[in-house]
Amino acid sequence: MERKTMTTPEREVSVWDPLREFRGLTGMSELFDDLLGGIRPFQFPTAPRAWTPKVDIQETDKEYVMKVSLPGVKKEDVKVSVEEGVLNISGERHEEKEEKGKSWVRRESAYGSFSRSFVLPSGMHPEELKAAHKDGVLIVTLRKPEQPKSREVNVKVE
Repeated sequence: MERKTMTTPEREVSVWDPLREFRGLTGMSELFDDLLGGIRPFQFPTAPRAWTPKVDIQETDKEYVMKVSLPGVKKEDVKVSVEEGVLNISGERHEEKEEKGKSWVRRESAYGSFSRSFVLPSGMHPEELKAAHKDGVLIVTLRKPEQPKSREVNVKVE
């Protein structure tokens, strides 16, 4: 945003920007982008920004269930793989083609490639992983490894 400054005989007055003090702090810019959806005060977005799908992970007694929010992503545009104990979810959301005679008033959706990676707990069996894509949500289910049952061993004290 271009800052405009007005000058009076006694002082200089500038346009108020409540986030100005935080912009120089490392990582804060990304934080405010997430909180404000990439829109800075008094700024109109001109192009969609890169995106990272949100992931919710639930744990039950027998499994982990991951729900990856992928609105507008087709099943064939998603890849799920496991390599060296790391679960990788990647894909692409394609931009809608603009129709002749129609133009966007506002665009907040992001398009392009995405990738998320998660380290699996030790003992997981990647071949037992299941994935399903329905209504814009990828559901990945991982069965927990069976925990060895502890048993008590009595040791004779001599």
